[in-house]
Amino acid sequence: MSHRVHPKIFRIKETNDWESRGFYGKNFSSVLKEDLDIREFLQKRIGKLDVAKIEIERFPTKINIIIWTSRPGLIIGRGGKGIEELKNELEKRVLGKRGKSRIEIREIRNPWTSASLVSQWMAEQIEKRVPYRRVLKGAISRIMSQKGIEGCRVEVSGRLNGVEISRKEWLREGRLPRQTIRADIDYVQNRAYCTYGVIGIKVWIYKGERFV
Repeated sequence: MSHRVHPKIFRIKETNDWESRGFYGKNFSSVLKEDLDIREFLQKRIGKLDVAKIEIERFPTKINIIIWTSRPGLIIGRGGKGIEELKNELEKRVLGKRGKSRIEIREIRNPWTSASLVSQWMAEQIEKRVPYRRVLKGAISRIMSQKGIEGCRVEVSGRLNGVEISRKEWLREGRLPRQTIRADIDYVQNRAYCTYGVIGIKVWIYKGERFV
C-alpha cells in the first residue's frame, strides 16, 4: 500500500524550512501552544487580507513574526498605524508578559504563484456558488499562465454543487514530480464552508528544481 506524505514535510531541511523556528527551551509544549494561538489570532484578525503564511522566529528576548501577503498596504495601514495596532493587540491578548514582538510584512508580488492564495480564491468562488468545474479550470489556467510555473494540480472534494453523494474532482497540467526531493512544490490544503457542507481544497504548484 502507498503511504501519503505532506509534500512540504517530505522536503524539510532540503528545500524547505519550518514555519516556526528558534529557541524553545524546556517549555516546548507551552511555547508551541503559544505559536498556535498567535496564528489563530492573526488569521481571525487579518486572514481575509490575502495572507499566504505566517512564520514565527523565536529569540531569547523577543519574537519575530513574518507575515507573507499580496496586499501589504492593507495590513500596514496609513503611516504604519495598522501594524502598530495589530502588534499592541497581539502582545496584550496572546503574548502577555512573555516578551516583546516584532511584526515584519513581506510582499508576494504574484498571488497566482502561491498555493495558499490560490486555494483562498477557490474557496471564495465555491462559497459564492460558482460551479466547481469553472473554478478548477479558472485556477489552473491562471496558475499555468505565470512565468516559472512548470506544473500544477488543483483538487476539490465533498458534496460538489450540493449533490447528495460526495466525490473528488481534480485537474492537472504540466509536470508534478512529487517523489523528487529537490522539486520545489508549493502545497496547501484549505476548506470552503457552504450551506450544504464543507468542501475540501488542495493545490500543488511545481516551480522547478531547487539546488541548495
